[in-house]
Amino acid sequence: MSRVLTFLLVGVALAARLEASTQVDTTNGCLACHTAEREGAVVGAHAEHGVQCVTCHGGNVQARTLPAAHQGRFVSGKDRGATFELCGSCHADPNRMRQYGLRSGEPAEFRTSRHGQLLLVQHDPNAPTCTSCHNTHVIYPPEDARSNVYPTNIPGTCARCHADRQLMAKYKIPTTQFEQYRRSAHGIALYQKQNFASPTCVGCHGAHSALPPTVTEIASVCGRCHQLVRAAFAAGPHGAVSNARLPGCLGCHSNHGTERVPADSIAAVCGKCHGNDTRIRSMGLQIQQTVQQATTDMESAKRAVGQLALGGRRVSDYRFRYQSALTYYLQIAQVQHSLNLDQVEDLARRVRSISVELTSAAEANAEVQWEHKLLLGPVWFLGLAAIALGWLAMRGLKEAGEDRER
Repeated sequence: MSRVLTFLLVGVALAARLEASTQVDTTNGCLACHTAEREGAVVGAHAEHGVQCVTCHGGNVQARTLPAAHQGRFVSGKDRGATFELCGSCHADPNRMRQYGLRSGEPAEFRTSRHGQLLLVQHDPNAPTCTSCHNTHVIYPPEDARSNVYPTNIPGTCARCHADRQLMAKYKIPTTQFEQYRRSAHGIALYQKQNFASPTCVGCHGAHSALPPTVTEIASVCGRCHQLVRAAFAAGPHGAVSNARLPGCLGCHSNHGTERVPADSIAAVCGKCHGNDTRIRSMGLQIQQTVQQATTDMESAKRAVGQLALGGRRVSDYRFRYQSALTYYLQIAQVQHSLNLDQVEDLARRVRSISVELTSAAEANAEVQWEHKLLLGPVWFLGLAAIALGWLAMRGLKEAGEDRER
């Protein structure tokens, strides 16, 4: 099914390109010279809404030669700062944007961003402008899979600059973020599970207002998605010092390589900051052991449900109980951020109780099946013996009949 969908998408893209190359507006004199931009004249959001070459660049669309074609107000588009101002002349106008359901605050946000400061204040020739991310002439809406800002394309779009070692060396910015993100929990959710709710670069840094979160903002940024974890974190001892000394979630998790801390590594993570503090280390080990036991119990519960299903039992009720255990188990992952050992242990006990219930049911069912197998042996033996005796009796009768005939 996925291959069929892929072929259909490829077909649509090829059809669009064919249309762009064949259905050219012959009244548009710009395309007589700028043949590479023909696709942009008929494909994309701007073309769909009647935006033409002269709308952005000016000049005389009827002319076929230079300098007549570039007469009057003509904008070449080679100046990055001028490109931003040109895009902003429409995209900052709420009266123009409201009919398309688009926001008009992006240009103002861009001015405040690190990118905007580099471009508009420092006049850095390497700074991105609107077309650096959105393309120049063929601009697709964000919900189009061909768009540079489609969810699965955003990290790659940012990586075109931020994975360039030579370019980033000037700004002393590392270039490993994209590869870290691909391997992270967020990247796996986006690329492998196609979960578009998973944050991309713009989910944490902002799109047009791109800035790295400060130390005091990290917990709030993560908390926009992880609300229950954020509440638990704020209720615990770490929450009280996160704005002063602790870098929020980054105290235990990395940023671009965001990973889940394995159950058997909780105490080690605590030790990164707390060292050999006996009291903290003891609490970390207790939480680790509790989470590890809950993880083992969940595996046992899942295995038990599978065994019951294979044993021919109706498992709808058992699966419901398993889902209850899973809910408690997921709550452990939230509550442990508060470092409230009592709550963690209470949830773990609930998980264990259901796991024991399901495991016991599976064992009881296995015993019944074994008893049935034991009973089947004598039954089969008696059945075969009866058949053999019947055959011998039939054979004896047949032989007696033959003797009488003689």
